[in-house]
Amino acid sequence: MAFDGETGRGATGRGAVLLIAVMCLSQVLGMLDNATFSALIVLFQKQWALNNTEIGWISGIYYGGYAAAVPFLVALTDREDARRIYLFCMALGGFAAVGFAWFAEGFWSAMAFRLFAGVSLAGTYMVGLKLLTDLIAEKKQQSRAVAYYTAHFAIGTGVSVFVAGEVWQLWGWQWSFLVAGIGSFFAWIVVLLFVAQGHKPSHHIPLRQLVDFRPVITNKPALGYILAYAAHLWELFALRAWLVAFFVFSLSLQPDTAFDWSPTQIASWVFLLGLPASVIGNEFSVRFGRRRLLTLVMGVSALVGFTIGFTASLPFVVVIAAFTVYGITATADSSSLTSGVVANSDPARKGATMALQSLAGFAAGSLSPIVFGAVLDLAGGAENTLAWVAAFSTMGLGVLLGPIFIRYLGRTVPLSQGKN
Repeated sequence: MAFDGETGRGATGRGAVLLIAVMCLSQVLGMLDNATFSALIVLFQKQWALNNTEIGWISGIYYGGYAAAVPFLVALTDREDARRIYLFCMALGGFAAVGFAWFAEGFWSAMAFRLFAGVSLAGTYMVGLKLLTDLIAEKKQQSRAVAYYTAHFAIGTGVSVFVAGEVWQLWGWQWSFLVAGIGSFFAWIVVLLFVAQGHKPSHHIPLRQLVDFRPVITNKPALGYILAYAAHLWELFALRAWLVAFFVFSLSLQPDTAFDWSPTQIASWVFLLGLPASVIGNEFSVRFGRRRLLTLVMGVSALVGFTIGFTASLPFVVVIAAFTVYGITATADSSSLTSGVVANSDPARKGATMALQSLAGFAAGSLSPIVFGAVLDLAGGAENTLAWVAAFSTMGLGVLLGPIFIRYLGRTVPLSQGKN
């Protein structure tokens, strides 16, 4: 039966912890399809004769589907039960993964199935966060729930890359997508059985006003964090789309010595760092202030982005160490940015605020892999180190805008008031 009472509406204490655990587990299971294509980029590039720009489009359309659907789906939670939306979209993700396994055979069919997979993510990731924060009563617990839930996005990505690589080696790429689809269906069952219905707001917002973002845009502090979140995802999604391909290139420059880990296993390690980095980053932001923490982390991450392409020909241990640092800096700001959006939102428009956050963030994230691939082609191709330097620099430029948005649109509000 679904958690209710202590673990349902107004969950506190142990009930809130259990609810967070269930939603995080469901998120990871539902995200098994998230990075499957990115993990197998080199395979598809050879099998389907794709150039880097086309690879960027297939990677980016996933987040484009998210950005196209998220304004309506998340804003709809200000009017309808979030769990119902969540379950529908989780099932869609399962069918999209299975459809890719059975029917994808080139650029256009891959684009179509990845588009629907992105729509599924739109109705599960942020809708799930809205459901979680609706069901948890205490503000302090809400902040930590946001931190753990958003950090599990990185876990979902890391597990997705790892499972895709391992299953592909055993049974072929089709099974990588089939296993991802099974994960989505299992997540659907978990939420159906163990999570109570979300709140149906007592106030009635007319349907035509659900995606009216004008009240959100006039909320300058929230808007600052929303745009900074877009800068964050510009960097992060390009990294997730192209990291495995960079590792393959770097390994091709190494001496003929055996290395025990595959590129997908190493990428999984980098992505899994997002959980501790995001949670610890949020704790530091509570102690020292969000704006101060975000300025430091995003500034350092930009510096890493400008320089990390040069590591391609260095000993591979150095490459792994460099991307370990990058895996931390690229995710340590994630929970703090989302917490800043939620804390500065109008409670009556929280769904719309989170919808605009997702729209801005994932629109940026859908474009950055395409820009990365196009720059890679224009600067000399994937066999040229300087081309990788140029491509990674686009990520550094993007994330550098984050602190600027927060500084000029945000304002400092004492943490005792729950905002910053």
